[in-house]
Amino acid sequence: MIPRYTRPEMAEIWSPETRFGIWLEIETLAAEAMENLGIIPEGVTKAVRERGAFEVDRIDAIEREVKHDVIAFLTNVAEHVGEEARFLHKGMTSSDVLDTCLNVQMVRAADLLLGGLDRVLKALETRAREHKFTPTIGRSHGIHAEPTTFGVKLATFYAEFKRARARMELAREEIATCAISGAVGTFANIDPQIEAHVAAKLGLVIEPSSALPPKCATCSAPKSLKPRSSSRPARRARPPCRTSATRS
Repeated sequence: MIPRYTRPEMAEIWSPETRFGIWLEIETLAAEAMENLGIIPEGVTKAVRERGAFEVDRIDAIEREVKHDVIAFLTNVAEHVGEEARFLHKGMTSSDVLDTCLNVQMVRAADLLLGGLDRVLKALETRAREHKFTPTIGRSHGIHAEPTTFGVKLATFYAEFKRARARMELAREEIATCAISGAVGTFANIDPQIEAHVAAKLGLVIEPSSALPPKCATCSAPKSLKPRSSSRPARRARPPCRTSATRS
C-alpha cells in the first residue's frame, strides 16, 4: 500500500506483522480444537500461547532458503515454542491458513470502511437538514436548469451512500468465511469440527461446502450421493439392418 494515501489503521491491517499474527492465531485455535478432540497431546496450546512468537525478518530469511512462506513461518515459531510446535499445522494445508487469514483481514478492512460510511452518513444527514431551505440551481445535461435546494441534493447523496453501505455489508458477509479442510479441501486428514471451532473464535462462518448435505429419507445416504434416476426415456431397440435382412 502507498503510505501517503493510506490511513494508519488500514495500513496496520495489511502489514506483515498483522498477517503473521493472524496466522499464529489460526494455528493456535486449530491446535486447541485438535487438543480438545484428543488428536494431539495436552499442553500444546498452552505452550504456543505462552511462547509463540515470530520475527518478520527471520521468516523472510528462512523463506529465501526453503522457498515456502508457511514452512518459513512455522519454522520461526518452532524456534520460540520448542518441541510442542511439531504438532502445529497437523492435517492442514497452506491455503487453510492463507485464505482464512485473508478473509479475516478483509473483514477488518470492511469494518473500518463501514465505520467511515457511518460518519459520512451522519454528516450528510446533518447538512441536509441544515440546508433544506438553502436555494441552489439544479442541473440538467450539465447546465443550469430549475432551482432546487442544497438540502435536496445532500439528501440524494445520503440515499446513495445508504445503498453503498448496504452493498458493503453484503460484501462483508460474503467474505467472512473460514476454510480449514486440508489438502484440496477433502477433510481427509482433518476433522470438520476443527474448522467450526476456528471459525467461531474468529467471528467467521464455515465454508458452505463443508456442511454435509441432508440425508435421503429412504436410504439415509446423503442426497448428493444417492444415484439419480434418469428422466430420459429408455433407448429404443435398434432396428435390424435392411441389407442383412434382405440377404438372409
